[in-house]
Amino acid sequence: MSELPPDPAPAPDEPAVPPRPAPERKGILALIERPMIVAFIATLGVLGGLVIGSGIASITTVIIYIVLALFVALALDPLVRLLQRRGMKRGTGIGIVFGAFAILAALFFVFLLPPILSQVGAFVRNLPEAIAGVVDSDWFLALSPDLQDAVAAGLDEVAVALAQPETIAAIGGGALALGVGLVSAISAGFIVVALTLYFLSSLSGMKEALYSVAPARDRPTLSGMTERVTASVGKSLLGSVTLALINAGVVFVLQLVIGLPYPALMAFIALIITLVPLFGSVIFLVIGTLAALLSSPEQALIFGIAYLIYIQIEAYVVTPRVMTKAIAIPAALVLIGAMVGGTLGGVIGVLVALPVMASILLVIREIVVPRQDRKV
Repeated sequence: MSELPPDPAPAPDEPAVPPRPAPERKGILALIERPMIVAFIATLGVLGGLVIGSGIASITTVIIYIVLALFVALALDPLVRLLQRRGMKRGTGIGIVFGAFAILAALFFVFLLPPILSQVGAFVRNLPEAIAGVVDSDWFLALSPDLQDAVAAGLDEVAVALAQPETIAAIGGGALALGVGLVSAISAGFIVVALTLYFLSSLSGMKEALYSVAPARDRPTLSGMTERVTASVGKSLLGSVTLALINAGVVFVLQLVIGLPYPALMAFIALIITLVPLFGSVIFLVIGTLAALLSSPEQALIFGIAYLIYIQIEAYVVTPRVMTKAIAIPAALVLIGAMVGGTLGGVIGVLVALPVMASILLVIREIVVPRQDRKV
């Protein structure tokens, strides 16, 4: 009978291994386990955002002054550079350009603003009578009975609306607001002029300070792009204002030649509306023709045809010469930029939005697209 193998010797007692501590949670997992801390931090963040937003809202006017002065300085800088290329020192060029700008502004306030305000009052006073006189005009009597009824119904609604106390109060309040706004605009103008002079004289130093913030390897690229962007903004602003001034001058001459009653007012409206390229002239064609129709259909027809001819000349002759080096913006983006800028900042927003959009397009074309093309 075989013997069984002996039992193995008992193993010596092994030391007990202590349990491993649970790994410490970090980041988001740790915060989730402490909801009170998360709520406290979120509350502090919301309160901080509200305080910052309230602070920015309280200095909105100051920010608008600074932005407007900076853009005016960028618009005047191409003229200063032109004088520099002809051998003048920058200080002398700034003095000449700024002096001419100040003289033009003074001429506007002294010789153009009083007739504009006078014609605004005359237009408001004569508008109900002009609307009532349409029914007795020859062109109205020449219409078919159905069209006469439709036009008369529309004129009656306009007359009723103008006769409402709310409308009269709104017109009076608007006139008062216009007067208060004029005083505020004059005081703000001095601030903008002072800031513009400062920005114009220190524009080179501001650019150098911007370049010094970037890493040394990126400074040449940043310098070249900044110069192109500022030049594009300046040329776009200067070109837009030049086109609007030419347009206003043409409207003023046409109104005088045709014998329409509000040449200064219509020229000022054209100046404001045609700051929007492409669409501004078309919009004023409708407004100017309807305003002329209150005087007579013949004058309205003459004005409409003459201004339509000028729009063609402006599109194919004037604009290519004025906006030679400005960045081309698609028409849809022009309309979008004008609407967004007008909603945010009124006329100033329209004037500023388009150069900003041109600068964004320049950055996309010169930096973003080439960088994406290098990726395979």
